[in-house]
Amino acid sequence: MLGVRLLVLSVVCVVLMVVDARFDTLKPVRSQLGLVLTPFYWLADLPVRTWQRATEQLSSSTSLAAENEKLKAEALLMQRRLQKLAMLTEQNVRLRELLNSAALVDDKVIVGELIGLDPNPFTHRILIDKGERDGVFVGQPVLDASGLMGQVVEVMPYASRVLLLTDVTHSIPVQVNRNGLRAIAVGTGSPDYLELRHVAETADIKEGDLLVSSGLGQRFPSGYPVAQVTEVVRGSGQPFSIVRATPTAMLNRSRYLLLVFSDSRTPEQRATDAAEAQVTADREAAEVQPAPAEPAAEPQAPAAEPESTEQQP
Repeated sequence: MLGVRLLVLSVVCVVLMVVDARFDTLKPVRSQLGLVLTPFYWLADLPVRTWQRATEQLSSSTSLAAENEKLKAEALLMQRRLQKLAMLTEQNVRLRELLNSAALVDDKVIVGELIGLDPNPFTHRILIDKGERDGVFVGQPVLDASGLMGQVVEVMPYASRVLLLTDVTHSIPVQVNRNGLRAIAVGTGSPDYLELRHVAETADIKEGDLLVSSGLGQRFPSGYPVAQVTEVVRGSGQPFSIVRATPTAMLNRSRYLLLVFSDSRTPEQRATDAAEAQVTADREAAEVQPAPAEPAAEPQAPAAEPESTEQQP
């Protein structure tokens, strides 16, 4: 009897997995289950937080003072870099104004925290503590302090799943920061590197080049670090060069993440949309204004009937 129950439960599990993989029927159920399981993720993470707080409280005053001095020095260095970045940002704004194009100076972000990992070894996904109630949406870019990490692929009320750049199903348009060369970086299933597809053997790319998001595809904002080229193999018998790059984001170590809210349109698209909106507004304003009244026409006398020219026989 116990074996029959096990067989029935196994068949039910297989059917549910097939339905979940092929259809969207169980998506609302999975969303509600995510809402129910979110407190369990918090409870599972509670011992780690408790241990970290206890370790911080037991730290000696000498180590804390040394760390404080070190952080002060790093803060001064970061303030100096921020001053340079502020100056460069202002110069960029002035140049864009000269070019008559709108500039998105800063992106709105919210801070999220890692609360879980996907147990499937063949996918690279993580769970964060921000969901639909926080304005998170599917396709939203996610990054850490070092670069882009991936994008949101599933949103629940209080949590979301993020697909990392290194997943085999993920790809992102990038460009070489040194010369603007465009390419597509795809995940390899390994957390250590990405691969660039369809790079010609004569392309100007070399080890050490920084790859940044190009903004093509209107999914990721442009200019964020993605990876650094670590290997370029030419003349390997393949039609294209083999290019591998290491992600700049700390995919296996970052705990606090940033979710980016930005306008992914290019300056040209924003200018075009603004022009179309202005034309529409002008047209609506013209329809609202009454047309000028035309002067009344003077009454005309009726035309005289022509005399009959028939002759009597």
